[in-house]
Amino acid sequence: MGQLWDFSGGIHPAEHKHLSTGRPIRPADIPDRLVLPLQQHIGPPAEALVSVGDRVLKGQKLADVSRGTGVPIHAPTSGTIEAIADFPVPHPSGMTDRCIVLKPDGDDQWGPRSPIADYHGMDRNEVLQVIREAGIAGLGGAGFPTNIKLRPPKDRKVATLILNGAECEPYITADDMTMREQAGEVIAGLKVMAWILRPERCVIGIEDNKPEAIAALRAACEGTRIDVAVIPTKYPSGGEKQLIRVLTGMEVPSGGIPADIGVMCQNIGTAVAVSRAVFEGTPLISRVVTITGEAVREPGNVEALLGTPLDYLLAQAGLDQAAVSRLVLGGPMMGYTLTTLSVPVVKTTNCVIAATASELPAPPPEQPCIRCGECAEACPMELLPQQLFWYSKATEFEKAEHLNLFDCIECGACSYVCPSAIPLVQYYRYAKGEIRVQRAEQLKADRARERFEARQARLEREQEEKELRRKERAKAAAEAQARKQAEAEKVAEAGEAVDERAAKAALVEQALARKKASANAEKPAPDTQAPGQGQEQPDIEALEKQLAQAQSKLETMQGMLEDARAQQADNVDKLERAVAKNHDRVTRAEQALAEARQPSNTSQPD
Repeated sequence: MGQLWDFSGGIHPAEHKHLSTGRPIRPADIPDRLVLPLQQHIGPPAEALVSVGDRVLKGQKLADVSRGTGVPIHAPTSGTIEAIADFPVPHPSGMTDRCIVLKPDGDDQWGPRSPIADYHGMDRNEVLQVIREAGIAGLGGAGFPTNIKLRPPKDRKVATLILNGAECEPYITADDMTMREQAGEVIAGLKVMAWILRPERCVIGIEDNKPEAIAALRAACEGTRIDVAVIPTKYPSGGEKQLIRVLTGMEVPSGGIPADIGVMCQNIGTAVAVSRAVFEGTPLISRVVTITGEAVREPGNVEALLGTPLDYLLAQAGLDQAAVSRLVLGGPMMGYTLTTLSVPVVKTTNCVIAATASELPAPPPEQPCIRCGECAEACPMELLPQQLFWYSKATEFEKAEHLNLFDCIECGACSYVCPSAIPLVQYYRYAKGEIRVQRAEQLKADRARERFEARQARLEREQEEKELRRKERAKAAAEAQARKQAEAEKVAEAGEAVDERAAKAALVEQALARKKASANAEKPAPDTQAPGQGQEQPDIEALEKQLAQAQSKLETMQGMLEDARAQQADNVDKLERAVAKNHDRVTRAEQALAEARQPSNTSQPD
């Protein structure tokens, strides 16, 4: 065994572990209903893969996570899916969540399994996928998916792999009994994880109050390079950061993770689950749970199927309803009081305490802080619990966060030693929750602002592109106009019509000239008439029609003149001359019409 270090603070509460270590682990019976919450791990909840009425086999996948961090959930036994609805789940608030209800059929029929005889011939990613498909999440803490934890960043080499067997919290003996009775599986799972990570050192940390477990592990480690390190009993030596400090002398930086200093911790129950997933092809469908407290007649540890209601396990242990005062899920330091016994066993459930009034008395009323400093001396994270309490109570969350509020592991040591009975951990949990809510709202607001800014930028970009296209069209039109102007100048120099309008004007002028010539040719000469005979009367209707045509052409020419003045100044002179000619024609036509309308001076023959 290598050198050991110590961590600051810590306490020595009454252990009460002897209550549940007097008998071996026994398998729990299968209840009438199994309630499987879809949220049993960190990350998004799993999505159901089955429907109501489906028959499933033991080990069959019932739900999975399609995206994000998470692991699947499997059927603990064979049976029929009875419901997919909201039911109470293990949570301090007593909340409900989406669950799959399985009605066992009593056959306990297994589905297909694929055990691995020799994982050394496989790729490491394949073994990690096996662990993931087995639905394994950390069985000793927050339920972080094991396959993700066993895949640290490439720039963070794991030099030390620690198996946490300290189990420092009072009453809980699930890991202790597992190490005593299943030491071979513990070591087998540790070897698989070590093969994946390739650390320089593998060590099992265990408190010195577990002599039977120490002996069993040392016997199972013979012939290996795994070190069994026996550490002094002090709460909370089983905390991840505290155990790392004791075994390596290193400290995890504030806001960091053990991988930042080349260390990784895994739980005893997690190692057993990895061993069964690899060597038996068995997914995580059960776990060891401590049922203890003075209000049960047969306290001990049971291998319970996931989804088993806690009231079923307590009934099997002989719960004395008259004697029970409090029901605690977890340990007395970090657990919480249950509001209902219908909640099921999940992957992170390790203990249920049925305590009498004398065993876990109700806390006395909260008194004002006397500033004794006992909380600061007991804090294993070397924080300032008194200041954190003031800021949390005053909702000055920014100041509390500045004092490293999130480094608090909520071990309860400060509350345990407080002479004023202040529930300090409850204040810290409240402050953390409010800060998380504020961060979520801020993140939501930031994303909304980013979307708005992106939309504004898009609209401005589209407007700029539209303006650019307009300028390009204007430039193209100006260039085309310049080309037409140049062509018009060339044609004007050659004496030709410069555009279609000028050409039409020229045609009109030619038609008028031909009309005039035809009219002059048809008009008889005055001296050719015989003397004494009356001259031929002019056709007034024809002359009126001719006048109207001439006036219409004149208006057309004037419109063309105005257009020509606006567009091409070079054609103005030509059009003016054409208009003048047409004006003369109109004048002559008017004169001819006037003469025709006057009475004739020549006498008519009798």
